[in-house]
Amino acid sequence: MTYGAETWTVTSKMETMLMTWERKILRKIYGPTKENGQWRIKMNEEVMIKYKAPDIVNIIKIRRLEWLGHVVRMNETRSVKKIFEGKLE
Repeated sequence: MTYGAETWTVTSKMETMLMTWERKILRKIYGPTKENGQWRIKMNEEVMIKYKAPDIVNIIKIRRLEWLGHVVRMNETRSVKKIFEGKLE
């Protein structure tokens, strides 16, 4: 899901969509909860307590920072570095 996320422009609307998608998938993975003889879907807090990992939006932000560090350390002749610095010829 996060392939190429280093280059995404993540808006608040997109963040909301990603978080909703992630919780939906995690609910399917962890399944429903049986409470008082009745089955119910897990609440957001229950899902995130079980998951115990950074959410998808934080993962994307971390990857973007890692990519930025990589670009900053690049050789000056690389096209990605030139574009980043705005030194196009």
